[in-house]
Amino acid sequence: MKKSAILTVVATCVPMALSAADVDLDEMRANVEKYKDINVALADGYVTPDNHCVSAKGEGLPPELGAMGIHYIHPAMLKVTSTEPRVNGDSTHTDWSQPSILIYEPQADGSLELVAVENLVFEAAWDAAANGEELVLNGRAWDHMADDPNTPGDEAHGFMPHYDQHVWLFRENPMGVLMPFNPNVTCDHAVH
Repeated sequence: MKKSAILTVVATCVPMALSAADVDLDEMRANVEKYKDINVALADGYVTPDNHCVSAKGEGLPPELGAMGIHYIHPAMLKVTSTEPRVNGDSTHTDWSQPSILIYEPQADGSLELVAVENLVFEAAWDAAANGEELVLNGRAWDHMADDPNTPGDEAHGFMPHYDQHVWLFRENPMGVLMPFNPNVTCDHAVH
């Protein structure tokens, strides 16, 4: 699906919730278990802007970091306002019972396996609404992502500056359950 098609999916806004300091990962896993079936995710409004599988190597990082996978975003939760030149929105969504992004690893048989979830809030929206509150999940500050025009990579992955946090619920990550990349995930079977 093209980035411009994301805007056609935007629905009612989700209420704002501020940062969640501590979340039970087993409870989070139970809440999103249904999205192991990609058709359930699609029916609930998740879409992939470009079917791009994010790998460390593809982002100009050391290949041994592994990959993230294909991101399926929920445009209404992200409150997408535009897609060009980069995806932008008003999201301050931090509800881990219903994450705004699901991450799938492409399999050799063409199927997708749910490996992680993510929440993303746009920097400008967060700064305007958060009254200085820091985004933290289980003791870890969220990653700040902004493209650096002095590098060939796209550090913000096509999005305006934002904060995001990955949670590896369905694939063990030797670097840690809250780290962005996972050496146990690959994009080898992604359709290019």
